Amino acid sequence: MKRSRRFAGLFGLLLVASIAGLQAIPASATHGGDAEVTVGSDDGVFSQNKQNEPAVAIDPNHPFLVAAGANDNIDLEACEAGAPNDCPFTPGVGVSGVQFSFDSGESWIQPEYTGFSAREACLGDPDPSVTDDVCEPDPNGPIGTLPGYGADNGLVSNGDPAVVFGPVPAEDGTFSWDNGSRLYYANLASHFPGTATFKGFVALGVSRLDLPASVNEETAPGVVAEQDNWMAPVVASKQSSTTFSDKEQIWADQDEDSPFFGNAYVCWASFRSVSSGNAAPTPLIVARSTDGGDTWAEKQVTDATNNPFNPKKGFGRSGCTIRTDEDGVVYVFANQFAVGTPGAGKHILIRSFDGGASWTRPVELFTAFDTCFSVQFDGAGFRCVMDGLAGARDDLSSSPSVDLALDTGFLYDVWVDGRTGNDDPVDNTTQLRLAFAHASDAGSPAAWTQTVVSVGADDRPVYAAIAVSPDGADAYIVYNAFTTEFQEVTTSPRGLVGVVLHADVNPDTGVPGTFTEIHRGVEGDPRGSSSNNIVLEFLGDYVYADATDDFGVAVWNDVRDAATCEAVDEWRAEVQEEGPPLDATDRPAIQQECDPTFGNSDIWAWSGPD
Repeated sequence: MKRSRRFAGLFGLLLVASIAGLQAIPASATHGGDAEVTVGSDDGVFSQNKQNEPAVAIDPNHPFLVAAGANDNIDLEACEAGAPNDCPFTPGVGVSGVQFSFDSGESWIQPEYTGFSAREACLGDPDPSVTDDVCEPDPNGPIGTLPGYGADNGLVSNGDPAVVFGPVPAEDGTFSWDNGSRLYYANLASHFPGTATFKGFVALGVSRLDLPASVNEETAPGVVAEQDNWMAPVVASKQSSTTFSDKEQIWADQDEDSPFFGNAYVCWASFRSVSSGNAAPTPLIVARSTDGGDTWAEKQVTDATNNPFNPKKGFGRSGCTIRTDEDGVVYVFANQFAVGTPGAGKHILIRSFDGGASWTRPVELFTAFDTCFSVQFDGAGFRCVMDGLAGARDDLSSSPSVDLALDTGFLYDVWVDGRTGNDDPVDNTTQLRLAFAHASDAGSPAAWTQTVVSVGADDRPVYAAIAVSPDGADAYIVYNAFTTEFQEVTTSPRGLVGVVLHADVNPDTGVPGTFTEIHRGVEGDPRGSSSNNIVLEFLGDYVYADATDDFGVAVWNDVRDAATCEAVDEWRAEVQEEGPPLDATDRPAIQQECDPTFGNSDIWAWSGPD
């Protein structure tokens, strides 16, 4: 039986007791309301209060259980641990946060594990005249990030989270949901200081956590809280001495009727020749595992040519996503970056009909215009932004977010498109675009139907994601949106909000009805977000959603609790006016000159019935 029919039903039991090793469980959100996901961090310490780039997955074997990941600075040193105007990433400290919900996404906990941590060891001296503090992380301190990284295996979790549940393999190698559920968590992995575990700069790591088929709302918290239940991370990417693996996505074949049931797949962009400074060429790589993630075999599925003068090549590929259908066909979508900035990129599709052993050549499906309304200096290079001077980067806004209705075979692709005009950034807006086709015809561009999805009157979408119920009857879209026009100064308020839409879908035709807004989060000011070097705002690169036949879950970047800082606003404007190279000597002392909640970007979630 398919997962959608076998595991239908919504479990609504809320735990009210504290579980050893977990952060206290907050009060439940109203079903159909929102709740903070990143509940473990100190909101008043930058950059420990900085989270972004969420991922989320519902366990089809236990729909009450939802896992989330995020770029999470919870365990980093405070700015005042050294020079008061320096807020570095602490060498050796991981940033791949992990959170869980045991009531279908209504409330969240963040387990507290043990590992290499600066969370408590490096809070520093609040006296700004003290500049010689040295951060010495605790090798056995509290962490809210993936366990199993650190000195013992020579790896550091480096964010870009991707999560999915699949079945657990038996000793004979066969898969069954009766064996339990396996959470796969893919993320970037770098070298622990003083080690050289793999070649190159950044690799792709995959962590795994098993939950028995018999687990329930009362026993699941104990399983996720036990650090030893996590398997050691596996490096899934083959690395050369100059490779930087980036922007991965992971999937598992969840359909018991599929000939490749249980296979796991991960895709990523392989930035090569990083040592030469141009990170090119950038082929797309896909790896498969047939043994539950113990081993991975990779294939290069696009050519390795970057050519900014050739529309067929463009400047590389990234922003990939993976899904499988009931026949086990694997669909990998990615963004072929535009030639020039701004420009018209392409969504491309690569398929495998033999469980990832071989792949078709890429097919260009349709055009996706980037949303690069201005180019801003980020302290090292330049970034595309769309909200204003020193704004948040939007590099992957036009990348595909894809889901597949397992029972009906329809594919849906949503993205943010800048085609409403790129000449005048002050007046520019963005479109939320949706395309869909039946999986059997997905390789034909003509088979795809495109439409523009209506959004709030003042919304300028920046990131979007879609989730479709397995029975094909419901579609959910989550997006972040700027609610103010492009700002030429940093002194004017800006708006950022998370929004969830829903549409009923005709399962026979795959055609969605009108998308209506079912949730709008609390608006915040993105100027209160920040990169660690303070030069630009920072929201990451994506949002995410998942769905069962009974309910959906969506996660987004949220700044409702972030305070802006006048000193930072002024300095950011000066940096953009002066341009490179960056002179950071007059950068504000964050914890002395700003409100404690400056930089407090969080992940929030909506959960509700269809």
